[in-house]
Amino acid sequence: MQGAHIFVLLLFNMKETEEIFSVLKKNGKKENLEGMARFGIRFDEAYGCNIPLLRNLAKSYRKNHELALELWKTGIHEARIMAFLIDDPAKVSEAQAERWLKDVKSWDICDGLCSNLLDKTPFAYQKAVEWTKRDKEFEKRAGFVMMAVLAVHDKRQPDETFIEFLEIIYRNSTDERNFVKKAVNWALRQIGKRNRILHGYAVRTAEQILEKAGKTSKWIANDALRELRSEKTKEVIMRREKSLMR
Repeated sequence: MQGAHIFVLLLFNMKETEEIFSVLKKNGKKENLEGMARFGIRFDEAYGCNIPLLRNLAKSYRKNHELALELWKTGIHEARIMAFLIDDPAKVSEAQAERWLKDVKSWDICDGLCSNLLDKTPFAYQKAVEWTKRDKEFEKRAGFVMMAVLAVHDKRQPDETFIEFLEIIYRNSTDERNFVKKAVNWALRQIGKRNRILHGYAVRTAEQILEKAGKTSKWIANDALRELRSEKTKEVIMRREKSLMR
């Protein structure tokens, strides 16, 4: 009976996969592919579907772990976006997270995977730290993207966790690779906008980074300080703190 159940499940996923690809093929546009290329999005195979379409399509397949695995295996750009939009974080293993991350070839898949799925897994904080120690560009980027999105999404985590993240950000602020340095900057800014305490720590971290030699560290620090010292950021922090007091 168990074998029959698995067979039926595979057939069901096949039907859903065909439904999804029918929509992707119908709505793909050449101009979208050209736009992706202009924004530095790498892909081996893609249809050229926009993100709003994919998010709307994903609503019908939420928490379908088996289907997500099948979609990811295709290697098609939009199918992989659908995969991380519909997967169930409670069913994602560390092994799966590592396999998927090693497949990443583009910043949008890296960021989407982290911010829509992996940041909701029980091992999110562990991987955030672990991945910053990696040599490969997108694996290392993923660590800092995780820090950035966790700072926004997880309201209950204590400040101490993010203070430790700032120490890692400081140590990695000389990495000149484009997708790494932008993620380091992003994490620094998002942590600094979390609350007034972390804002102070983030500003001090940025000031310390500014003292380092090299264009990369100075760009990271100056860009972060410009946002962290702005009136808009101060207003954002005040609104967040008021909402937590309600």
